[in-house]
Amino acid sequence: MEIKYKCLIVDDEKPAHRVIKSHIGQCPELLYGGSAYNGKDALQMIVNECYDMIFLDINMPILTGVELMERMPKRPVTIVTTAYSDYALKSFQYDAVDYLLKPVSFPLFAKAVEKAKLFCNANSQKTEVKDIIRLKVNGDITDIALAEIVCIESVGNYLKVYIRNTIVPIVVYGSLIEIMDNLDSRFVQVHRSHIVNGEHLMVNHKHNLSLTDDRIVPVGRKYQILVDKLN
Repeated sequence: MEIKYKCLIVDDEKPAHRVIKSHIGQCPELLYGGSAYNGKDALQMIVNECYDMIFLDINMPILTGVELMERMPKRPVTIVTTAYSDYALKSFQYDAVDYLLKPVSFPLFAKAVEKAKLFCNANSQKTEVKDIIRLKVNGDITDIALAEIVCIESVGNYLKVYIRNTIVPIVVYGSLIEIMDNLDSRFVQVHRSHIVNGEHLMVNHKHNLSLTDDRIVPVGRKYQILVDKLN
């Protein structure tokens, strides 16, 4: 049976939706899965449903494409479609697989889709439940059980990984974006500098969270929709 890749179109302009939807219709392996006209609605759809690919505009109301990439919990394979070339570097920093300038021609669209399919297939091999994460601590590779991680805090170019029943966090070099790819669905980014393990949530106070180690973690306004998923 042929693999179908479910796609979401995110753009604030209806003509752009018509073009991308037409392109999707010309690719038998692609399945149109819905449209969103702003980043906030797109984030809600991504939280509630599973998408393999997302075709994403950058300049949108409420939540921009870059802000959406920062907050996407399930991280569908992303192809940026925009009228502006200024955001290419930022998009690739958030793991966009391609960057298409409008008007998007079908040949370039098809080429980007082939690239995206490779990433989708690689991601499908990583869907098993993870038990550990390997971190480089003081020059040595250390295995940390995911269930033991309470939360992770970003401080500059470093991460503080808070482990259950320990006072001093493990400090490693890296970013929340990088480490999120090695975590599973228990973990949700709730603030631009914090990721929380939902299994260690005690109380959701809306503007902050109480965790099992008595830590209080702030909740960013634009991350509230992801925090609601923890309830």
